[in-house]
Amino acid sequence: MATKKNKEITEEHLIKIKPITDNQKIAVKAYKDGKNLFQYGAAGTGKTFLSLYLALQDVLDLKTPYHRVCIVRSLIPTRDIGFLPGDHDDKSALYQVIYQNMVQFMFKMPNELAFSMLYQNLQQQETLHFLSTSLLRGITFDNSIIIVDECQNLNFHELDTIITRVGQNSKICFAGDFFQSDLVRTNEKNGLHDFIRIVENMKSFNVTEYTIADIVRSGFIREYLIEKTKLGLGMEQ
Repeated sequence: MATKKNKEITEEHLIKIKPITDNQKIAVKAYKDGKNLFQYGAAGTGKTFLSLYLALQDVLDLKTPYHRVCIVRSLIPTRDIGFLPGDHDDKSALYQVIYQNMVQFMFKMPNELAFSMLYQNLQQQETLHFLSTSLLRGITFDNSIIIVDECQNLNFHELDTIITRVGQNSKICFAGDFFQSDLVRTNEKNGLHDFIRIVENMKSFNVTEYTIADIVRSGFIREYLIEKTKLGLGMEQ
C-alpha cells in the first residue's frame, strides 16, 4: 500500500488553478474553511471539476489527514449494474472517462505516456477511488474526501446511506444539476429536496447554487446552455 510519502504523483505535479466565478470563489473559500460542500445548479459551471481539484489538493498534501479521494455515483438510471458484462471495474469504466479527462487538466506531467497513464496511476497509488452506489454496503470512509457526483440521480435513501458512511478525518462534496435528474417518481424527487433541506441547516455544510452566470464552458456550448436555461427547457422536476 502506498503511503502519502512515497507516491509517484505528488502535490508538485498539480497545476495551480484558481476559481473563476463568484460562486466558485464562495465554494472554494468555504471548503478551505473546513466546510463540506453541496453544489448544485446549471450544467457547465465546473462543480465536479472544482470538487475533484480541491480534493486532490488535500489528499496529495502531506500535512492533511486525507489519504484518498472517493468518487461515488450511480452508474445507470436503474442503479443496477448487474445487466452489464464484466466485474465492477469493467462496468464502471465508461463512467470514469469524464474524470480521466478532468485530471489531465489538473496536472503537469513529463510526457504523453505519463498523461495517458495519469488516471490509472492515481488509482494504483490509491490516491483516487471510484465506487458505484451499488457497492457502499458495509463501507466506512475514513481519512477520505468523498465526491458524490450527479447526486440528482440519487434518492433520499441513497443520499442518506452515503452521508452516514462518512468516518473519521473525512469530508464530503455533493455535485449535481436537479434539472438533469433521471429520477422519475415524485416521491424520489421530493426525497432529494428533503435531503437539501437537511444539509442547508447543517453548520458543517456550505450550499452553493450555480446559475447561468457561472457557466465556464466556452463557445456554442455555453451559448446553448444559457438559451436552454432561459427558455426553461429540459427542466422537468
